[in-house]
Amino acid sequence: MRRLLPSLVCLLLAATACGGNDGGGGGSGAADPIKVGLIVSLTGNYTPLGSEDKKAVELAIEQVNAQGGLLGRKVELVSRDDKTAPDQGIVAYNQIKGEIDALIGPVFSNSALAIEPLAQRDKMPYLSLAPAQEQVEPIKSYVFVTPALSSMYAERYLQYIQAEGIKTVAVAWDSKSAYSVSGHKSMVALASKYGVKISVDEPYETTTSDFSPLFQHVRDSDAQALVFWGSGAPGVTAAKQYVASGLKTPLFLTASQASKLWLEPMGAAAEGMTVQSAIGVVGDHLPDGKQKQIIDQMAKPYQQKHGYPPPQFAQDGYSASLLLFEAIRKANGTDKTKIQQALETMDLITPNGRFRYSVTDHSGLSPEYISVNTVKNGQFVPTDWAKEQLTKTVTAAG
Repeated sequence: MRRLLPSLVCLLLAATACGGNDGGGGGSGAADPIKVGLIVSLTGNYTPLGSEDKKAVELAIEQVNAQGGLLGRKVELVSRDDKTAPDQGIVAYNQIKGEIDALIGPVFSNSALAIEPLAQRDKMPYLSLAPAQEQVEPIKSYVFVTPALSSMYAERYLQYIQAEGIKTVAVAWDSKSAYSVSGHKSMVALASKYGVKISVDEPYETTTSDFSPLFQHVRDSDAQALVFWGSGAPGVTAAKQYVASGLKTPLFLTASQASKLWLEPMGAAAEGMTVQSAIGVVGDHLPDGKQKQIIDQMAKPYQQKHGYPPPQFAQDGYSASLLLFEAIRKANGTDKTKIQQALETMDLITPNGRFRYSVTDHSGLSPEYISVNTVKNGQFVPTDWAKEQLTKTVTAAG
């Protein structure tokens, strides 16, 4: 019977009952630590994202080790910085590939795509923290994605846009970001399905510092909303300039802004803006049940340790850790092929939602685990539509 709730205590008791046998895995004995590789941006443009991922993975490892380790073995983290650069991601991977049992990261889609073929070649179980669609289309047997894909964020927004009676939108997208390009491509492809027309379709670059031409184009159009695809600095820059421009067309931001790293520099100017997020970001607004329980398992100690709720990126890192821990438990060791096979049969609730990986689906999530929020009093609060949708989703899970 598939396990739906990864309570670490239960997981570890079950693992201990299985003994310390490596099951034919890569370790040399029960006393050897299980080594988890982590490559994220700790310097460069995506530092704010990668640092939150790292904090969350460290928390998950602390929790599992506090309960006696996994399969009777201590879990150790081997981390490297990709410096928000694909070539540095490759360097980091080559530095650690010989000493790790599995890999988590990066958060920067361009780096993730650069590492992906290397992990596949080496048969390294790899849980990516980036949402670019190209990672899993086509399927690579050892590559799995933890965040909801860009296409899912695009479809969730279109569902919300349709529910709000919006017929025409403007879309801005970062032509240098694989995440943004993928999201834009999916929104264009899916728009007609939801009766939506894109009247302004405008690319920009990550280094863009002046978005006034975009806002003028939107002002001159019949767009009823502006969907902005971007990560890191552009999300703050564009949102601040949007307020200053006086544009009345509502601004819709994607989940890359679902963090205090966007809220704090925005301050009061963020009030009323619409921002997507993973379900875990709005856990306080969910009904009691398995989904809320697993979110609290992460959120409460994270808040105590760092002084603020876990942002979007932390949700991804913690979810990846739980998925990997469960796969190792199911594989009864660190044999990479057995871990890969365990991931392909995974059915697990995490802070990001319920993952159901399969041989033909290495993303595992579906759009219903994405929330559409409004900023109220400096917090992300689900819209009435999102709250209704999320309640249905988590109630169905038990």
